[in-house]
Amino acid sequence: MKIEEVQSTTKKQRIATHTHIKGLGLELNGTAMPLASGFVGQASAREACGLVVDMIRQKKMAGRALLLAGPPGTGKTALALGISQELGSKVPFCPMVGSEVYSSEVKKTEVLMENFRRAIGLRVKENKEVYEGEVTELTPEETGSETGGYGRSISHVVIGLKTVKGTKQLRLDPTIYDALIKEKVAVGDVIYIEANSGAVKRVGRSDAFATEFDLEAEEYVPLPKGEVHKKKEIVQDVTLHDLDAANARPQGGQDIMSLMSQMMKPRKTEITDKLRMEVNKVVNRYIDEGVAELVPGVLFIDEVHMLDMECFSYLNRALESSLSPIVIFATNRGICNVRGTDMHSPHGIPLDLLDRLVIVRTVTYGPAEMIQILAIRAQVEELVIDEESLAYLGEVGRQASLRSDNSYLEI
Repeated sequence: MKIEEVQSTTKKQRIATHTHIKGLGLELNGTAMPLASGFVGQASAREACGLVVDMIRQKKMAGRALLLAGPPGTGKTALALGISQELGSKVPFCPMVGSEVYSSEVKKTEVLMENFRRAIGLRVKENKEVYEGEVTELTPEETGSETGGYGRSISHVVIGLKTVKGTKQLRLDPTIYDALIKEKVAVGDVIYIEANSGAVKRVGRSDAFATEFDLEAEEYVPLPKGEVHKKKEIVQDVTLHDLDAANARPQGGQDIMSLMSQMMKPRKTEITDKLRMEVNKVVNRYIDEGVAELVPGVLFIDEVHMLDMECFSYLNRALESSLSPIVIFATNRGICNVRGTDMHSPHGIPLDLLDRLVIVRTVTYGPAEMIQILAIRAQVEELVIDEESLAYLGEVGRQASLRSDNSYLEI
């Protein structure tokens, strides 16, 4: 008998430079463990980032900025990714590089604002009334046409829904009958109807009809549990940029301009300040009503010394706004010129912005720490490497950098 193993068709995760980072590797009291969550060393920097994570969770850090400064290959980007892992997937994390702002189509400040809005989340809570069950009856009731003559129009629809707990007969608006026809609903189908919007969704065919035909392309679903009439709380997480983009390019218009814009290649265009102000008004109204909750996320700007004076002055103003995320900068420069000027400044950042930043220093790794990091990387990449080779690579890393070691490891 021949037995074959079925190969999984699920997409394998690609191994990247920071795949091994799973968090900051801190104890419950906030102290750094020597070797945890893919991190080795940098205890003081990790503890400082742990404090920042706690402040973000308590929503006390919004509108403030953090600077990760240190030599190349000391784990600045890894620390930022560790912060994002600690915060979890519900808090928006938007990484970008300083050189991304330079574009021939869009202003520098527009790119910065777009990323700012990507890093601010909105958690919308909605209570929906839903009628769910298997269709036992579907009867459209007609009346004579209002205009006279022999024509007839549908006045309402009587539909019977059945669940495990009981049955209900509903009398629906004729507009919902159109939605039922569109979804091709028949007796024996499991559907749900939203009471507020009148939206109809066909879930599938009831599994009581599973043996009806031999050849069938239907999806069979069990009879819904509970009552026919249910109340559900639906929580949606969106970013402010999602709302801006949805309002800037609305889909589904039937006029010639909408059809042309859908057919043409999408071009990178700017979202106007007026539109953003309108979105902010709606968001503030939702927050005041208690429908939505603002979730300030994290904007990570790597190689911040690549920004120029115009960007820094814009960041100064953006950090003061009421809708501002936590901004984390990273740079490997010491005293250097601010881009586009002759002004010397620490880390290539103007002093007025530097005064607002909390600076976290990273230190160069020793040979022993480099060997531990390379051992973790070898394990992630499923490489077998002996201790002698690791010791040699550790010595190479001390003379060059951890990045060159990583590239040798991959070869």
